[in-house]
Amino acid sequence: MSEANKQIPDAEFKRRQEEAKELINESDRENHHANPRRDQFFETVYENAGRDAAMVPWADLQAKDKLAAYLADKPGDGKRAVDVGCGLGDNAEALAEAGYETIGFDFSPKAIHWAKERFADGPVEYRVGDLLDLPKEWRGAFDLVHECYTLQSIPPVTLEQTIPAVSSLVAPGGTLLVYTRLRDDGGDVDGPPWPLERSIAFSFSDYGLRLKSETPFFLEKGDRKIEHVFSVWEKR
Repeated sequence: MSEANKQIPDAEFKRRQEEAKELINESDRENHHANPRRDQFFETVYENAGRDAAMVPWADLQAKDKLAAYLADKPGDGKRAVDVGCGLGDNAEALAEAGYETIGFDFSPKAIHWAKERFADGPVEYRVGDLLDLPKEWRGAFDLVHECYTLQSIPPVTLEQTIPAVSSLVAPGGTLLVYTRLRDDGGDVDGPPWPLERSIAFSFSDYGLRLKSETPFFLEKGDRKIEHVFSVWEKR
């Protein structure tokens, strides 16, 4: 394992990350409408970070707890998994450690290069990939698909493409995990990020998936409580 992977997100790391997030969000709100895919935004964040993960607002340096809990008693046993918008790779590595043959993809080449550096000796295959232009061989190819915060990170105008794209990755009988912020249908939103409307968050049923379970929860940010859901879907 690379030395770069041993950084621990302690209190100082989180303080610096919050400061960076405020500056990045202020700049981002002024520019995201010019490019709904926001690819240049993500590239700029990774470039400006200079390999300091505290300068990447979404870098947890560990797998999401809901994913870790799900994987605890569900070994992959060589099945195939994919992490959508893998960023610096922590969720993808958790999938691989659980026994899944794992691909992590992101449309930021800088993120993929950084993830490869962090986990130079790991088993995950990191690839540059575009959710809106997926390789044909990925269609219906994965027993487990993990989507965390990607759908809410680009404007809602893209959801008519991204929801079916994520769904298309799941193999027959396979499982989709979705981790996202929520908002009421028609509720005001001033992204980024753009929390998913409830009807959208549960619209995977329109693409051949059946809801197996949903776990609502709240994350606290200062004096705010942000509604989330972790949902588990099965391909029919």
